[in-house]
Amino acid sequence: MVDVVRQPRPAVFLDRDGTLCEEVGYLNHASQLRIFPFAAAAIQRLNQAGLPVIVVTNQSGVARKYFSESLVHEVHELLQTHFREQNARIDAIYYCPHAADDNCDCRKPNLGMLKRAVEEHAIDLARSYVVGDRQGDIELAHNAGSRGILVRTGYGEHELAGQVADWIAPPQFVAPTLTEATEWILEQAR
Repeated sequence: MVDVVRQPRPAVFLDRDGTLCEEVGYLNHASQLRIFPFAAAAIQRLNQAGLPVIVVTNQSGVARKYFSESLVHEVHELLQTHFREQNARIDAIYYCPHAADDNCDCRKPNLGMLKRAVEEHAIDLARSYVVGDRQGDIELAHNAGSRGILVRTGYGEHELAGQVADWIAPPQFVAPTLTEATEWILEQAR
């Protein structure tokens, strides 16, 4: 038997709330999940380009006892089902159930979730992208040596109106939605 060594490849890391679906604060019931109508088409384009799509999301509501980990799994299964029905594929979903003061390695902007993706999916972080609506998503990109894209959906517009000039690293691109972020990624990946 010959072991096949996979060459590291670029990926697109997507935040969940505010990027793929509406930001509702703490999504504490599956009925609150409202997937953006443009998300499936954007993911499908990334799939067609051969870029793995990996969701990375902080879910501190688990640590705060606002909802259970089983709800997180239920919401992620709903996401996967929705995108499968739209011929779009999410290759992996990672989440951090900890609160900020837990000092874990997985909470964005720490690299724990991305390190798992590198190990499990042969990802080259230097050629990858992180798309999200918060400063922490852009910091995650910076910490990973990836390119950060801020979407104006979710908290994005508010984040831009704040102190973006004082961020550790600014986004490489600001997009109205995941659609335009995808277009920019595909232009860069040529």
